[in-house]
Amino acid sequence: MSWNLLFVAGLFEIAWAIGLGYSEGLTKPIPTAGTVVALVISMVLLAKAVENLPVGTAYAVWTGIGAVGTAILGMYLFDEPATLSRLGFIGLIVVGVVGLNLVSGGH
Repeated sequence: MSWNLLFVAGLFEIAWAIGLGYSEGLTKPIPTAGTVVALVISMVLLAKAVENLPVGTAYAVWTGIGAVGTAILGMYLFDEPATLSRLGFIGLIVVGVVGLNLVSGGH
């Protein structure tokens, strides 16, 4: 259950990070409000997950999910570059997240 909470927390991390792009420096009220709500949900779910998971592992997985999802959506939504090297390094983050899950008894 904790790994599921952590995964959903990571999805909300992606949501608030992307929301920052739409909020234009927190100057647009609706995207800013959505960003804040997603941030709070993400943090609450992370806090619940670390009740049963090692905090270092949980934090690394949470940020990994957020980094990968935000980078991919940034390419799609904000026309950020999708170079082969960038995609390769994103792939390395995915390998790290999966590896942490496997060695932490999350499988």
